[in-house]
Amino acid sequence: MLNYSEFLNMMPEAFLVLVLIMVFFADFCLAKSERRLEAVGRMTMTLLLVQTIMLTTAGPSEAFGGLYVATKAAQVMKLILTFGTLIVVMMAQPWLENEAKKYAGEFYMLVLSTLLGMYIMLSSGNFLLFFLGLEMASVPLACMVALDKWKKNSAEGAAKYILVATFSSGVMLYGISFVYAAAGTLYFGDVAAVLSASPLAIMGMVFFFSGLGFKISLVPFHFWTADTYEGAPTPVTGYLSVVSKGAAALTLCIIFMKVFQPLVCYWEYLLYIVIVLSITVANLFAIRQSELKRFMAFSSISQAGYIMLAVVGNSQMGIAALSYYVAVYVVANMAVFTVINVVEHNNGGRTDMAAYNGFYQTNPKLSFLMTLALFSLAGIPPFAGMFSKFFVFMAAAQQGSAAAYFVVFIALVNTVISLYYYLLIVKAMYITKTDTPLPTFQSDGHTKVALAICTAGVALFGVCSCVYEWIAAAGL
Repeated sequence: MLNYSEFLNMMPEAFLVLVLIMVFFADFCLAKSERRLEAVGRMTMTLLLVQTIMLTTAGPSEAFGGLYVATKAAQVMKLILTFGTLIVVMMAQPWLENEAKKYAGEFYMLVLSTLLGMYIMLSSGNFLLFFLGLEMASVPLACMVALDKWKKNSAEGAAKYILVATFSSGVMLYGISFVYAAAGTLYFGDVAAVLSASPLAIMGMVFFFSGLGFKISLVPFHFWTADTYEGAPTPVTGYLSVVSKGAAALTLCIIFMKVFQPLVCYWEYLLYIVIVLSITVANLFAIRQSELKRFMAFSSISQAGYIMLAVVGNSQMGIAALSYYVAVYVVANMAVFTVINVVEHNNGGRTDMAAYNGFYQTNPKLSFLMTLALFSLAGIPPFAGMFSKFFVFMAAAQQGSAAAYFVVFIALVNTVISLYYYLLIVKAMYITKTDTPLPTFQSDGHTKVALAICTAGVALFGVCSCVYEWIAAAGL
């Protein structure tokens, strides 16, 4: 018999469902009000802030006989993702007011629905619940990509996302069926107890990884990324690049360490190949880009490779390094996309790199903040990105094998390459001359707050050791 009191053990998910209902009714009741966008937007931001604060005290919990298992590490990642979602909602306000006012309510509902799906992914103790959470996150994301449906690129990006997502879901389900055939159960703990290195189990693991590799944009599962990032509205692109990637990466890390641990000698070498390909291929393609959102798409593929370095370590340090990397990546990447959003909506929708020529002459503050964020993404000290890369390198090197050291070396070499293409944007803003410089932009209050939060994170997350220590204390 179902014990409904166990829903009390799912407080983050339960409160987020309550937030969804409240935002839905607020949007419905204020449908004809001129202040609908402002009221619903502030309500959504306030509730997300409350959710973030609540998650700081959330502990591990379990419900429904192990179907739902929320570890302390999963609760920390939920906090990071909720924090990232809050920044996305803030930076989206100018776009909603100017271009998508009619769909503002739908945007808030889709963002919250996707976040709920990611919560379920992170707290799943069973492959079927995990798959349901994955689809709960993927379907609203496809709708968000297509919100600019009057633009050709948006519809094209959404179509490619849906087609590849459907195919990857089928591949993942195929892999899960192999795991079930090999283990006779879908509960993570039970699978780990009986799984052996049989051909059936190995094929199931490979297919499962292939399906989830799509969500993380790892090479060779990355082909959708550039077109979808370019076609989606800029706030949605920012959301895709950090929030969904973080949830999928930690879930993959936990499942590999807890469920596929008996197959570690197989998936480690699979990860080595994918990491080297992701970082190297993405960096080489990023150098060739002149459209900034496509540029950031290949940057995100490269960053996904660095995130996966933490999984190679196969240890508690790897979990902590991965979560910390995602936290730093959220603030740095969202700072870049917030500036892109400001320029796009004040310069006729332009997102090409040439639009930033001489940007420092008229917008020195925005140029400075974008430079800090780009330096953090490149891993330049003393910004937080340098510390996050250091910890994932340490986690991978802790594995101790010659192959792990080789992968870390390749990642270090690619860090130098990434510095070159990030500096191309800095060069455009500070050095490249233009006869028609952009006017001085006046950002709205929400954008200023989002940029202030992101810049503070870029500057302080690395210096304040308590951030990493708090994440590391979460455990597996």
